[in-house]
Amino acid sequence: METLGELGVGLAVLLETFVPPIPSEAVLPGAGFLAYEGRMSFTLAWAAATAGALIGAWIWYAVGSALGRDRTRHLVGRIPLLDHEDFDQSEAFFQRWGGVAVLLGRCVPLVRSFVSIPAGISRMPVLHFTAYTFIGSGAWNAIWIGAGFAFGPAIKPALERWSGVLSNAVLAVIAILVVWFVVKRVRRLVKRRRAVGAQ
Repeated sequence: METLGELGVGLAVLLETFVPPIPSEAVLPGAGFLAYEGRMSFTLAWAAATAGALIGAWIWYAVGSALGRDRTRHLVGRIPLLDHEDFDQSEAFFQRWGGVAVLLGRCVPLVRSFVSIPAGISRMPVLHFTAYTFIGSGAWNAIWIGAGFAFGPAIKPALERWSGVLSNAVLAVIAILVVWFVVKRVRRLVKRRRAVGAQ
């Protein structure tokens, strides 16, 4: 961000869309601090961050749209420990909460990277999808850039100390969720096989 300015902010947020362990919560306050020091524009930093989030969301939306429902359902069924029922449940949830899921999902690490895929699969109107993404991402970016700007010099040591910790925390949460998911699914498969064997 120091080298590329506002463009660097947008690229960092776009990169986070594809590499979730790079949390925007550690990136955006740094942009706010640079704006506090007068080394970049607060407004342009916010605009670049929001544009990066939009571009990443559009790409994932296009992936979901290109795959379509049937192909995605087939792919999910071939993933170890997943089955078609998982896809059906996720689809039902998104059909009910699609707009809210996209809007609020922009404020949840990891979720914000992939919530665009079911939006593309369900062919949510692009203008609606863009509006939800813009509002959710715009608010999220304003909060974190604003925090960096408001706290000024006080935010710099905190960023140096906690940005790596935050990234590791995100990775740890992902690892815990993966382990929990695998254990739960293995137990379910064992129960199903026992039930089939008992018939």
